[in-house]
Amino acid sequence: MASSTTTDTYQTCLSDLSATSSNGSSPTSDALLQCISSSFDAQTASTHASINTFFLLYAATLVFFMQAGFAMVSAGCVRTNNVQNTLLKNLLDACGAALGFYTVGYAFAWGGSLDTATTERTFIGTQNFFLMDVDSSQDSFWLFQLAFCSASATIVAGTLAERCQMVAYLAYSMTLAGFVYPVVVHSIWSPSGFLSATRETDLFLDVGMIDFAGSTVVHLTGGMTALIATIVLGPRTGRFYDLRGNPLKVPKEFPGHSLALQMLGVFILWFGWYGFNAGSILNITNDLNHTIVSHTAINTTLAASAGSIMTLFLSTVVAERFTGEIVFSLSYAMNGCLSGLVAITAGCSVVEHWAAIIIGLVGGALYLACSKLLVKKRIDDAVDGIPVHLINGIWGTLSVGLFAVPELLEQVYGRGDHAGWFYSWGQGSADAKLLGAQVVGILFVSGWVMITMFPFFCFLHYVGWLRADSLEEVVGLDAAYSQGVLQTRARAQSEEENMEHYISEYVKQREEKAFIKKINSNSTHGRTILGASMHSMNIINSSMHSRKDSLPRAIESLNNSRHSGSRGSRSINDIAIDNSHGQSEDGLAAPDEGSA
Repeated sequence: MASSTTTDTYQTCLSDLSATSSNGSSPTSDALLQCISSSFDAQTASTHASINTFFLLYAATLVFFMQAGFAMVSAGCVRTNNVQNTLLKNLLDACGAALGFYTVGYAFAWGGSLDTATTERTFIGTQNFFLMDVDSSQDSFWLFQLAFCSASATIVAGTLAERCQMVAYLAYSMTLAGFVYPVVVHSIWSPSGFLSATRETDLFLDVGMIDFAGSTVVHLTGGMTALIATIVLGPRTGRFYDLRGNPLKVPKEFPGHSLALQMLGVFILWFGWYGFNAGSILNITNDLNHTIVSHTAINTTLAASAGSIMTLFLSTVVAERFTGEIVFSLSYAMNGCLSGLVAITAGCSVVEHWAAIIIGLVGGALYLACSKLLVKKRIDDAVDGIPVHLINGIWGTLSVGLFAVPELLEQVYGRGDHAGWFYSWGQGSADAKLLGAQVVGILFVSGWVMITMFPFFCFLHYVGWLRADSLEEVVGLDAAYSQGVLQTRARAQSEEENMEHYISEYVKQREEKAFIKKINSNSTHGRTILGASMHSMNIINSSMHSRKDSLPRAIESLNNSRHSGSRGSRSINDIAIDNSHGQSEDGLAAPDEGSA
């Protein structure tokens, strides 16, 4: 095929040159070679353009698919009577962002400012409204940027779950996508922005701000908006205060109804993050950009894994320290994974693999600490989006100023004079210009979001468009959108009550084991208090005996309550017989770990 293409090109050039010759003579060898070379260059450029367009479209679809991940995480974190409302709001986020970004958002972010050789600095774009005068070759770039914009808007959705009105979601998503987010994009990513690292000359602090895939642009913007919104909106009813407004001594937990949906959402987000980070190279055919993409994908994987393991480890240590019981929290592990992903987003292309692991480990620890702090400060975040996106967006941006490698900066941005602070130390210098640019970028974005979104949410709250009706909030926001939700909720509650006795017995068993372990941990001189006290052992034996007697009564009660159920249902005796091989010494069936 290559030989055929070469022959066709030769014949085409020969025919064209002969036709243009004034005397009809054969073209010279130099002219013929020049024509063939120009033809091959045009074919190569066309092939590269096609490859880059496909690569960008593929990355855009991966990033947009993250909307499904956000939706699953949010739906799994809320109670059953708010699932439909939460999913609808996630859908409105994407739709509102698309309309806002099409009308004015893209123009404010990128309008007339794609030339890296520009010498002007502008605060906001002024061209290409409604995609007017946008070259068709930029359509894939618009779609890719829209996917990022939608992700930033969706971050807020989960944080405000179970208590925010529908009109507020649509209003803030269009405002964020149409004005607030584009200004951030223009300032950091556009060559005309004052913090841009992609312009060729006149860089801020001679280096510009490095945010390769959006730890600041996307996650800090969305996380800061979420923090402002939840402070203005207030916590869910009953979370930190009773119905009379008195603070609760112990905050009430509102666990999500489905860890399975949350787990599915996390894996979808992780999958989409490869398009998020690796796709940010934009052009895969230039020089060694394909090696940057591979490097970025590996760092993304390592940071996510490190963040998850660190959060799971720390949460287990904290739980064992304060309760005496080892508990592995799936929720913390999942959010730790997302924290690592957010943290590595800014520097995924300019840090080494070992640094990506450190960034993920620190990100997981920061998430756990901030999550506990929010509860202590009575700030209600339904999905822990603030510690995941805001805190780790900040940390990820700062980590670039610490770990950026000179050689990788040279490869990605064309200059490596001002590397991460730790590398400057290694070279006998104290150059912190890159770190300084990162700090300025964080302060700028935080201040910009605050001065725009805080008055906006205060206005929504003042006119009564922000908070849902208190009665709707108590019965669940789905009640306003589905007539059969209340009946479904009643049936689910009845099923939960049927299992109350069996669950209470299992809880007693775990509490006793934790109590025994805590007593043993306070032992002195190698002799445990439990072993030294026959009275304690008698109490424990008595407690075990009481549970043996109470379990048959609980089983009998459950069977009686289900006697009028469907023919195909199984009794608790059947379940007990199936689990008889897994019974513990005290006669209770060993519970399945996943169901616990």
